[in-house]
Amino acid sequence: MTTPAPVRVLHSDADHAAALAEYEGYFDAEPAPGTEAADRFELLGLVIADYESRRWPITPADPVEVLHAVMQGRGYDQSDLAALLGSRSRASEVLNGRRPLSLAHIRAISEGWKVPAAALIGVGSAA
Repeated sequence: MTTPAPVRVLHSDADHAAALAEYEGYFDAEPAPGTEAADRFELLGLVIADYESRRWPITPADPVEVLHAVMQGRGYDQSDLAALLGSRSRASEVLNGRRPLSLAHIRAISEGWKVPAAALIGVGSAA
């Protein structure tokens, strides 16, 4: 039986494809924890995730864009936002990008509309 090549940092799409093919090979028979195969499986997952985050980074959405999408998706309008933020003019300023969301705004929207605060701060959560 031959010893597999060591797991290494991925530098190209070809490296990624080869690592992904090997990684997917473990899906039908995941190795037992604590074995060399389990360590290899875990290391492959880590180098694949690292390569993908460098190769195809996901930037956080703009908080105002998130707010517009939530409002459109749920049928809310500026008056609904004004009820959360305390005034129609404040809601208008936020929606038009003239005023950033404050921590108090983020809390009110997050609690009132059940929107993750991270989405309103502009911080990625997927990675």
